[in-house]
Amino acid sequence: MATGKSSLRQHGTLLATLVLFAAASMTPLAMGDSGGESDFPPPGGISRKKPKPRSMSENSKMPALQFKMKDIDGKEQDLRQYYGHVILMVNVASECGLTPQYKGLQELYSKYKDKGFLVLGFPANEFGGQEPGSDTEIKAFCSKNYNVTFPMFSKVVVKGEDICPLFAYLTSKDADHKHGGEIKWNFNKFLIDRNGKVIGRFEPRVAPDAEKLMREVEEALEKPIPDDSPLAEKIKKENRAKPEKKE
Repeated sequence: MATGKSSLRQHGTLLATLVLFAAASMTPLAMGDSGGESDFPPPGGISRKKPKPRSMSENSKMPALQFKMKDIDGKEQDLRQYYGHVILMVNVASECGLTPQYKGLQELYSKYKDKGFLVLGFPANEFGGQEPGSDTEIKAFCSKNYNVTFPMFSKVVVKGEDICPLFAYLTSKDADHKHGGEIKWNFNKFLIDRNGKVIGRFEPRVAPDAEKLMREVEEALEKPIPDDSPLAEKIKKENRAKPEKKE
């Protein structure tokens, strides 16, 4: 029996030593002490580590163009291809009292497109359910009634919990521009400069031919085209392709 008691005492001493050694080797960070923040959640599954605030245009050149969107035919388009243009981004609808603005938008596009101006239309159904159709129906409507030739995109959400990333950026009050705020209705217009930055916003009832809107478009078009933009490269190629004039 003495031998058994001795063995139990030895095992108990060894176990206590191991426990003390393990506790001493743990750092405050690993134990979740206030001396540091753990990357792993404490018991209960709730992490004390605060998420890093993230800018909606973090590390982004041409911030308003850092998005990929599906066009009206369902093909993914990288908006960076429009870098160098002056752009009017508009949330549109087919059954709205403001739908006739399509005519003005098309006229504005036709007037300035040769100077590097674009209108981008984004159908949305958040306001009065006034864009209920499919992309195919929307495309046919725009073509038949207003001869729209500017780029049109697949229907998106521009307000609420399911807002798409592009309009989340455009309407954010925490973004790197001063034109945030929730969209109120169809045909809200955001003006993007040649560097892909938001420089203006026009409420739905501001017509495409409004003096202020046209003036700001013209002022933006007077700015130089960035040398590294797709538009600048296109112009260079066109100039090289022109036959030299004989003296």
